Amino acid sequence: MAEDPEGGGEKSEDASSRKLSKAREEGQAPKSMEVSSVLVLLGGVTALYATAFFFYQNCLEVFHYDFVFDRVPELNRADLTALLIYHAKKMFLMCLPVFAAVCSMALVSNIAQVGFQISWKALEPKLSKLNPINGFKQKFSSRAVIEFVKSLAKLAVISLVCYLATKGELSNVLTLYDNTIAQILLFLFIKSFWIFIKVCLVMALIAILDYAFQKWKFLEDQKMTKKEVKDERKQTEGDPAVKSKIRQLQMAAARKRMMAAVPKADVVVTNPTHLAVALQYDREKMDAPTLVAKGAGAVAANIRKIAHENDVPIVEDKPLARNLYRAVDIGGQVPFEYFQAVAELLAYVYGLKNGQKN
Repeated sequence: MAEDPEGGGEKSEDASSRKLSKAREEGQAPKSMEVSSVLVLLGGVTALYATAFFFYQNCLEVFHYDFVFDRVPELNRADLTALLIYHAKKMFLMCLPVFAAVCSMALVSNIAQVGFQISWKALEPKLSKLNPINGFKQKFSSRAVIEFVKSLAKLAVISLVCYLATKGELSNVLTLYDNTIAQILLFLFIKSFWIFIKVCLVMALIAILDYAFQKWKFLEDQKMTKKEVKDERKQTEGDPAVKSKIRQLQMAAARKRMMAAVPKADVVVTNPTHLAVALQYDREKMDAPTLVAKGAGAVAANIRKIAHENDVPIVEDKPLARNLYRAVDIGGQVPFEYFQAVAELLAYVYGLKNGQKN
């Protein structure tokens, strides 16, 4: 396992989504140059195949222009300029479709691997990049050695494929002197195309293996120590002590609001000392009686005290108090199965109030 250079222990934990997202913003993402290479080569070959007739016609025109003379060229400045302009124009026209396809595939390969995201941090100039000592170390780092060996292996495999593909055509090459220029060009185009296809297949296999390796290596490099995971959780979720304090303040505020609703209650049901449940019912605003406060222990005692100070009836009903305390949240309505018991209780309370008024 990789060691944390800051002494935080082994990097044994998988990278969090937050760290991966931050690395992506800094321009770090699993990326294989082999995928780009094979897609660029494939794009170039496809463009060359699609424009083969156009390329072939222009090559014929260049050969005829160069080897069929209407007059003996004087090779003065004007002739050389015209010759240079003609060949430059032809080369530009012939290569333009291939260049366009290559550039497009290079862009597509990068977007396919890392997505479309511009990392300004990666573009920021850094003086450390100009340090020759750091550059020398990078050239001889383990990653650089692996890339060098991989490049040599890739070059060897591709060279072998090209050699085997070309070797089988040597006998045909020796007979080309009997053919016309057009036939020679056509032969070269066809054989080159199939050699490119074979090379693309081999490079595609290399690219798949390399991308898998690069992704694995990236995830390994992004692994975190247990301390880093703990610190990130603190940053994301907040310090546990602070969260506990906030939770206490929220509970105190909720309890204060709950106690403020007790004077408006119609009745307080008790257990008789351990539990207390305050109920309110307004026929015009409520579909069913609502639990406005509840508590146990000291909170229950405080509810009873406030109810007594505000002349709210306190009724002892152990089963009903336990059931309502367990089944109904603050602000919730009384369930249907307790309607009858609560209705009888409210009728009793209303009767007491009416009796007191009379």
